[in-house]
Amino acid sequence: QVQLVESGGGLVQAGGSLRLSCAASGSITNINNMGWHRQAPGKQRELVATIRENGYTNVADSVKGRFTISRENGKNEVYLQMNSLKPEDTAVYYCKYNDYVRGKVNLEVWGQGTLVTVSA
Repeated sequence: QVQLVESGGGLVQAGGSLRLSCAASGSITNINNMGWHRQAPGKQRELVATIRENGYTNVADSVKGRFTISRENGKNEVYLQMNSLKPEDTAVYYCKYNDYVRGKVNLEVWGQGTLVTVSA
């Protein structure tokens, strides 16, 4: 069992910054992938950024250069530093966890989401 707890969402003006955190607890495996997806009103959920246990990252072009993903394996936490926020970044941000056993997906867990609102 894996549980995710997200925090850091809120209201910020355009150009401002926020830092999201996601803490994973439970049966964390050595090989896993964690990251953030977001869903704006009326739009599909989209990938923002992911990071593997070895530090490999994947970041969406729409946020590249503005958002940075990182993790602290000792605490099983992943962070998303969001700078130069734009109104179009407004969305519910969801933390996601996947782990793998023998090269195959074992678990997929989603957090409840944290709302980020960027005012113009």
